[in-house]
Amino acid sequence: DLDKTRRVTLDAKLYKKLQNLAIHHDHGTPDEVQVFDYIYGVLHCPAYRETYAEFLKIDFPYIPWPASPTEFWDVSDKGNQLRRLHLMDPAAIGATPDPFKGEGDSIVGKPRFEGGKVWINETQYFDAAPEVAWGFYIGGYQPAQKWLKDRKGCALSFDDMKHYQRVLKILSETNRIMQTITMTL
Repeated sequence: DLDKTRRVTLDAKLYKKLQNLAIHHDHGTPDEVQVFDYIYGVLHCPAYRETYAEFLKIDFPYIPWPASPTEFWDVSDKGNQLRRLHLMDPAAIGATPDPFKGEGDSIVGKPRFEGGKVWINETQYFDAAPEVAWGFYIGGYQPAQKWLKDRKGCALSFDDMKHYQRVLKILSETNRIMQTITMTL
């Protein structure tokens, strides 16, 4: 019996101002999802994160107005890509090229990154793993490492392996997309 109607929870005046600032001759006026994607993109912009690092630790994030409609739509598009990745949309993730190799019982021991491989134990690994995914931080932790450490002593199933391959791809793609987000701050 949940009402699944999508609602804008932003202040109506601020939402309308943002829509007006983003009106573009090709894209038109953004809807609530495109506004959400803009905010999501802003929060992943490296320059924004650096500029407001201290503020982000102690308060709600400040979201800057777009400098132009073109900037809005560029940041919104990249925010859309990130949102779809983070929701693990298969179409957004695509192929996961980090094959699981080696002989053994697939039990996670002491995970490590070495030689382009994420080793789960002494004989088994995810090959051709992106180092950026292994070292990527979200907040105060590294999800590619934490996911394996949380499974220490457990055998990875085939589904676990496929999931972890997606995690590596998502983290790598997140880093790649973030590096393309530019804004006037």
